[in-house]
Amino acid sequence: MVTIGDVAKAAGVSRSTASYALSGKRSISDAVRLRVNEAVKTLQYTPNAGARSLATSQTKVIGLLAQFLDDEFAPAMLQYILGVSNTARELGYDILLVTDADGTSALRRISDSRMIDGIVLLNVAENDPRLDHLRAAQQPGALVGLPKDCDGLDVFDLDFEEAGRTMVDHLHRLGHRELILISQPQHVIDRGGAYVWRLQNAALAAAEARNITLHTVFAPSSQPAVGDALNELLDAHPTATGLLINNEAAAAALPSVLHERGLSTPKDLSVLGRYSDEFARTFSLPFSSIESAPDRLGSMAVRQLVRRIEGEIGPEEPNVVRFVTPDLIDRGSTAPPR
Repeated sequence: MVTIGDVAKAAGVSRSTASYALSGKRSISDAVRLRVNEAVKTLQYTPNAGARSLATSQTKVIGLLAQFLDDEFAPAMLQYILGVSNTARELGYDILLVTDADGTSALRRISDSRMIDGIVLLNVAENDPRLDHLRAAQQPGALVGLPKDCDGLDVFDLDFEEAGRTMVDHLHRLGHRELILISQPQHVIDRGGAYVWRLQNAALAAAEARNITLHTVFAPSSQPAVGDALNELLDAHPTATGLLINNEAAAAALPSVLHERGLSTPKDLSVLGRYSDEFARTFSLPFSSIESAPDRLGSMAVRQLVRRIEGEIGPEEPNVVRFVTPDLIDRGSTAPPR
């Protein structure tokens, strides 16, 4: 096994200098740092995690708590996980993915055992039971998702209120006066998925202000139920000229539903969704959409967390709540109604 001594010998420096060049604990010249890094690549050296933890009190591991819930679309959750893991790797950290159903016990276990340096929470509910323990943990934490109480936490989320307003305003400018908003299943609301009603309430307020009829429904998140629900909605509201979709499973199922009904966008129906550009490419979705930015949100959370772990942000500095402004990506699925 390659050791730090082997790296030092190959780079022509002492063990301590090689260690400092890798850890950044002391100022090392660029030339020496370059030689050490080249030796690391040539020898394929990997630092011993146990020894590093003893020496620095850091594990270089971030705990990521996420759940693949039956009432949510798993591919959408994976995009948040990739945003976190890719940025962590870029910054020199590994990810410990924890998917226990009992998130509070899982968080307590990994924080109390000191196996991680910080924690990122996904699937954040409005009154999330994990947050009290996260606030009490010695490790810092960051959230992707907005809880009711953000005190003592760094929080990152899409501005869902602005997303709802943007969706309604876009179709209003095109002349639409009757729309359908398809949201996540009712179960998501029941367990505290605030992002669903944040977007819906803002869309309803915008529709009322613009004299638009907006039908709001909660659709399933799996086939064939979501396909059946879409057909029922189109049958129930034949005069609606636009669909707003805040449900990834519904967006993925819609192309086949429209094809079976002999409908096309935007000639027969304007469609505007809320999902990521990567999601649209994965499922070949032709619909315009509000960018949900899961990779960006995950990256923002990890970067803030690492700054706290490494002391760039002092414990006395206030926590942040940051929203990503929604961007509308035009794929040509909206037009004035016939």
